[in-house]
Amino acid sequence: MSYWEVEVRWSEPELDPRRAEVLTQIGDLLRSVGGAGDRLRELMISDVYYISGDQLSADVVQKISGALLVDPVAQSLRIVSPSEVRTEPPEPESWIATVVQKPGVMDPIEESFLQGLDDLGVRDVRVRTGARYLLSGDLNDSDRSRIADSVLANPVIQDVFWSGEGPRPEPFRSAAPYVFEKRSVTLDGLSSEELERLSGDLGLSLKLREMEAVRDHFAALGRAPTDVELETLAQTWSEHCCHKTLTSPVHHVSARFPDGNRTENLLKATIVRATQEINAPWCLSVFKDNAGVIAFDDEYGISFKVETHNHPSAIEPYGGAGTGIGGVLRDTLGTGLGAKPIVNTDVFCFGPPDLPASEVPPGALHPLRVLRGVVGGVRDYGNRMGIPTASGAVYFDRRYVGNPIVFCGSVGIIPRDAIDKEVRPGDRIYVVGGRTGRDGIHGATFSSVELTEESETVSSGAVQIGNPITEKKMLDVLLEARRRRLFRCVTDCGAGGLSSAVGEMGEETGARVQLENVPLKYEGLSYWEIWISEAQERIVLAVPPEKAAELEALAQSEEVECTDIGEFTDDRRLVLSFHGSDVCDLSMEFLHGGRPKWVRESLHRSVATEAPDWPRWVGDGDDLGEMLHRLLAAPNIASKEWIIRQYDHEVQGASVLKPIQGVGAGGPGDGVAFLPRLDSHRAIAIGCGMNPCYGDLDPYRMALSAVDEAVRNVVAVGGNPSHTALLDNFCWGNTDRPETLGSLVEAAHGCADAAIAFGTPFVSGKDSLNNEFRVGDETIAIPPTLLLSSVSVVDDARSLVSMDLKMAQSVLVLVGKTYEELGGSHLFQQLAVSDSAQVPDVRLDTAPAVHARVHDAIVAGSVLSCHDLAEGGLAVAIAEMAFAGKVGASIDLRTVEYDGNTVDAAVLFSESNTRYLLEVERSRLPEVRALLGEISHSVIGETQDEPRLRISGLSGEIVVDEGLDGLQSSWRRTLEL
Repeated sequence: MSYWEVEVRWSEPELDPRRAEVLTQIGDLLRSVGGAGDRLRELMISDVYYISGDQLSADVVQKISGALLVDPVAQSLRIVSPSEVRTEPPEPESWIATVVQKPGVMDPIEESFLQGLDDLGVRDVRVRTGARYLLSGDLNDSDRSRIADSVLANPVIQDVFWSGEGPRPEPFRSAAPYVFEKRSVTLDGLSSEELERLSGDLGLSLKLREMEAVRDHFAALGRAPTDVELETLAQTWSEHCCHKTLTSPVHHVSARFPDGNRTENLLKATIVRATQEINAPWCLSVFKDNAGVIAFDDEYGISFKVETHNHPSAIEPYGGAGTGIGGVLRDTLGTGLGAKPIVNTDVFCFGPPDLPASEVPPGALHPLRVLRGVVGGVRDYGNRMGIPTASGAVYFDRRYVGNPIVFCGSVGIIPRDAIDKEVRPGDRIYVVGGRTGRDGIHGATFSSVELTEESETVSSGAVQIGNPITEKKMLDVLLEARRRRLFRCVTDCGAGGLSSAVGEMGEETGARVQLENVPLKYEGLSYWEIWISEAQERIVLAVPPEKAAELEALAQSEEVECTDIGEFTDDRRLVLSFHGSDVCDLSMEFLHGGRPKWVRESLHRSVATEAPDWPRWVGDGDDLGEMLHRLLAAPNIASKEWIIRQYDHEVQGASVLKPIQGVGAGGPGDGVAFLPRLDSHRAIAIGCGMNPCYGDLDPYRMALSAVDEAVRNVVAVGGNPSHTALLDNFCWGNTDRPETLGSLVEAAHGCADAAIAFGTPFVSGKDSLNNEFRVGDETIAIPPTLLLSSVSVVDDARSLVSMDLKMAQSVLVLVGKTYEELGGSHLFQQLAVSDSAQVPDVRLDTAPAVHARVHDAIVAGSVLSCHDLAEGGLAVAIAEMAFAGKVGASIDLRTVEYDGNTVDAAVLFSESNTRYLLEVERSRLPEVRALLGEISHSVIGETQDEPRLRISGLSGEIVVDEGLDGLQSSWRRTLEL
């Protein structure tokens, strides 16, 4: 196909905002493989647009380019006609690489370009986009190949063409038209080995017992299943969609259950049970919708959901993470009759960003590239939709190399009269939003298996590429349709696509779908691909027939596709047809209730604890100051400003308490706070808790700690612990191994016990298992990763407090008792101490009172600043408070209420839970002590004008004496990427 090529380049390369970032990445890459990072002497970047159409002329292309593609002040334009020979011989030691999307990959820029052309009256054209890079320097072929695959493009979704070498770009390559052929899959007579092999070959990810259940079901029907019936069962029965491990019977043996403990449904026996026992009247919708909902005020509820998008982000970080945030936003839209997203959250787990390239396993991306891509994906999707991303965390561990963890969350607001929904027979099935393509094929089943060194190649179809502009338009239509009550039920097309969305909505009724009616991005898709595609920005509505015309008119007015693809029936059957031929006929009973369950064996062996040999590695007082700098610079404690400042957390104007706080936004906040309604002072606080290193030693206490930290995060800023809800996210390795499942079971029991003690119900959750990366015979399993997210109602935003010290001559009050608990601590990680010491515990008999009393003191207006004690313990907390506020401090360890060996380091760096450090005006100290009452607390120091942090040890001598600027510099330098 002939086409015009338009190349747009900045007149001065230094003006291109992408150039510095690409140069940095290339320099990092060249250094990581040995040699100088400055071997690349010059870099120029161009945007390339390909335009094809029978009626295009030079004048039309010039008009298009001037109106849509080029800034005439700062950019230059080059147009190449179809008849010109495009030879671009580069200069010596120079190379030109052109990067274009692979056929079928969704390109948001292309969609915007087409919209612009339509506005100009230019129609019946095709467009594609790309980028061109001119590289000059002392590079060899290996350097060029690495740069292309690791910086300029992702081979999963993009092709790279070098000028003068091999074929030219073919931007308009497309799949051949689809020729319909209804296919059945023979299961009868297959051996166990053949059934397992078939499951793997078809990408179904079903276990042998599940394949046997499918075979027996269709044998009883006297026929073979069609390919789309198998695909539908695989999506619905996937670990990702039905959480079959957490909902299975488990027989668990551990030190806590030496005689064994049998649960028929692990999730119901722990997480759900906790919520039921608490029975909070302000829980409006739990465990039955796309997100949980709690009461905010008399008119509105707050929804909250946190999703994982791990495997797609491992092979295409930008697109994977972008669709992670896009997907959880659709969970918000699919809650009740549609909640309005008001704030995003994210928590990331990566391998070390400074890992030598030689130590990255084959088939895995370098952690730094994953980090940059994931952050960019979340940044661009959230920013472009105009939704603030404000709360989160980042955790680094070598075991996340090859299998990063990407948690994306969304908080929404919904009218209380829009929380309930239903589907009635006769309702029309509408798909609204983006078109369907091959992106996301087998995404649900892909997310349910481990990654391997081949995943980047064989699973590329499971990667989705999102378009936030399409989703924003769809959001606007949905909320207006909700206002007019044009539909009765909504859910999003997430994992499993239409298969899961329609299958779940029609579980109690039945559904009939005409697949040929589904709008497609391009031709060539088979009927089963249309059904299970996870193409983004789509929702499904159940629409009363009398409302259909008004819904279509509304969507058309906003240029959002809205298509009738079938109806909900009353026969409890899922029937799919394609151009008049039925290709699927499944009973809802078998689809949702036919999956076999079996008892899973679970085992947890306790790790023996022993006291560390302190004199072996603790030196004189100077070592403690040095250690404080090291801890502040440790990646898991260091500033995440490089990430946070890329997010727009001010959009919508509802941000009250920011993620970084203090003078010049110079310190890490515990939680953030937002005003869901701008006409009210009522607010919400959002926080989280996670520490995978605790799970290596004691997953039960890890869970207790995560719950306690999530509660501390919101209480520390002013959240009400008696109106706080939790969400759980379990990310684990292969739970077919009894020991791996055993740690998950212990963590689930810890979650339940802590939640019941605190009165903090779970309202939603998500698990993601099989997070492992296999290279040959070696398997890298992630550490037990439990994220607890919290949302709390703040009665009056004017009572919120931040963590930065406010003034000199105030007193510092440590609330909560300190214990010698350093197992899994950041101090031990710094010192590579392998002693399996005590993991921080949570005293469930006293901890709830600590949270309640601190809350009382904050809402009384008696607290100037508050910071919870977490990673790095007391030393890190006081340092962060001091340099955030530019106010000095002195503390005395002899005044700390402490239980353990009399070692300065143990008191300073213990990570005991349920502790807060308060700054209080001296005149209000009696008031605060009265409010704290019987709970453990002590005055440990005071603030001062001199910008230094001084800490007196247990002997009375100064053991830490550091300037605040130096401490802050250590905290900031690690992730200045």
